[in-house]
Amino acid sequence: MDGAQLLVSCAIRQSVHSTMAELADDLLSQLVELIDRLRDESADFLDQPGDQQAWYNRGYANGMLTALVAIGVAGRLGTRTPDDVDAIQAHETMPWGKAYRHGEQVGSRETYEITGNQPS
Repeated sequence: MDGAQLLVSCAIRQSVHSTMAELADDLLSQLVELIDRLRDESADFLDQPGDQQAWYNRGYANGMLTALVAIGVAGRLGTRTPDDVDAIQAHETMPWGKAYRHGEQVGSRETYEITGNQPS
């Protein structure tokens, strides 16, 4: 079980929250730790187009981050910001760019599921 699957498994066992204001600090900390780990592991993803797993992981982390921003916890994320859209757009039609976008979709969807929120 990889880190993302473990986090999903642990988070599902926690009670589901109806609003982000109720999001427990420990759950947010787990999500942020996963974002940081995935971003650290994929820091040089732009220089490695052949490493689709790095691109997927980076997209997953970005999807998590954008979901958390969208549901109102940007102020609790410190200096973390989503990836630069322009840097990714040049790669969207390539296999690694598609891996990034797929990871981004899955990361976003699972973050909404874990937190009990939906995109607005």
